[in-house]
Amino acid sequence: MWAGFIFSLRQELIVTGIIFLLLFIKVGATEYKTAVILNLVNGLLLANFILGFIGCQDSILFSGMFHTNKLLVLEKNILNLGTLIISLQAYDWLKGHRQVLEFYLLLLATLVGFFFMISAGNLLMFYLGLELSTIPLAALSSFDLEKRQSSEAAMKFIMSSAFSSALLLFGISLLYGATGTLDFDTIGQRLDGSAFQLFAFILLLSGFAFKISVVPFHLWTADVYEGSPVTVSAYLSVISKGAVFFVFIQVLYTVFKPLAANWYRILVLLSILTMVTGNLFALRQDKLKRLLAFSSIAQSGFILAGITGSSRTGDASVIYFILVYIFSNLGAFGVVSLISAQTGKEGIDDYKGLYATNPLLSWVMAISLFSLAGIPPTAGFFGKFFLLMAGVGKGNYVFIGIAALNMVISLYYYLRVIKAIFMESQPEPIGKLTIPFLPNLAFLICVAGIIMTGLMGWVYDYIYSLSIGL
Repeated sequence: MWAGFIFSLRQELIVTGIIFLLLFIKVGATEYKTAVILNLVNGLLLANFILGFIGCQDSILFSGMFHTNKLLVLEKNILNLGTLIISLQAYDWLKGHRQVLEFYLLLLATLVGFFFMISAGNLLMFYLGLELSTIPLAALSSFDLEKRQSSEAAMKFIMSSAFSSALLLFGISLLYGATGTLDFDTIGQRLDGSAFQLFAFILLLSGFAFKISVVPFHLWTADVYEGSPVTVSAYLSVISKGAVFFVFIQVLYTVFKPLAANWYRILVLLSILTMVTGNLFALRQDKLKRLLAFSSIAQSGFILAGITGSSRTGDASVIYFILVYIFSNLGAFGVVSLISAQTGKEGIDDYKGLYATNPLLSWVMAISLFSLAGIPPTAGFFGKFFLLMAGVGKGNYVFIGIAALNMVISLYYYLRVIKAIFMESQPEPIGKLTIPFLPNLAFLICVAGIIMTGLMGWVYDYIYSLSIGL
């Protein structure tokens, strides 16, 4: 019994164990070497990633509040991999930071929250996981203590999170009043599409929309990304957003399955608004963090397009795209993080002539942006193709046409950065930078993931075999 219990919770327990280990080091060690802490955490995250692929059994714990299966374990492995890549990329920034242990304690606390949120079988467990992940994220946003902009970002994030949590709790309370239960399986059986239930659903949807930066709940995104450390911005853009999308699609496809006709129309409208708004604002940006922030908003619109497919194809395409998005976005953010840590430069104009002095960083950035833009043969092309194919399953060709047009618009601001790197110059370009081993390894993982994930068709097939649909 205990063996099955521990095995079902192994990913959560390992990350929790890392947190306690770091706490013991913090309390008991008078001094420690930063490099040792970085290598220790990276090694344990790698072990957790590997163990995630060793066996899996469907199980239900805590009277149905926690459940796990192969699909949920895969989603957690994807988040664990992204967290490992971010940790590798942060080496240059963290090696000179005084609060390394505190950074990892907060980061891993959010990861545990995401894991419990993904495995939630009950709205209460879902909300507890959400809050466990959100509160440490606010502290991480303010981790550059000497920068006023970082404190401002944390304040905006806290205010936005508080508002979205209020909407979620209000929606949960109304849903409980309408159905008399918080269990996902039972809620779906008691939905009848009444106006009261639809209002509760809209409140829940609004809370989710804040977390994934869907228009009109996106206003916090660019300011928080810009003010936060680059590493934290990367974590917000891929891990936080990916975890919420994993839960969002499960909730829509299972709990709110009886309301599919209603939420389909809402998601189509939100998808169009999100894609258009994200792309139009990205066109005007001169700083890379803000550009990538609005790019992530636009990408959320594309993911919503896949979700509207309401099928196994929709579920598989979303999970596959988030995997590709982790490689692509972290490749771009990794370059920004390294350059920012060593030079403090984050503007697009600062990258002019980068290829002449740093060809490796230039190619990593170019491949990552090509994938984000959906240019073949990168995995980003296949990711967006699968999303659009899932969306077209409903026969709404106008909607898919608008999504395809937005892909063309996004080419401009991605290629603008690539043009600055390869085709323009400036009097004082960024000099030759030293790339430590761990960030170099992270760049290798990202580039290999962008190329190989698109070429290895079995990756999508495996995800499809585990997926759910209406």
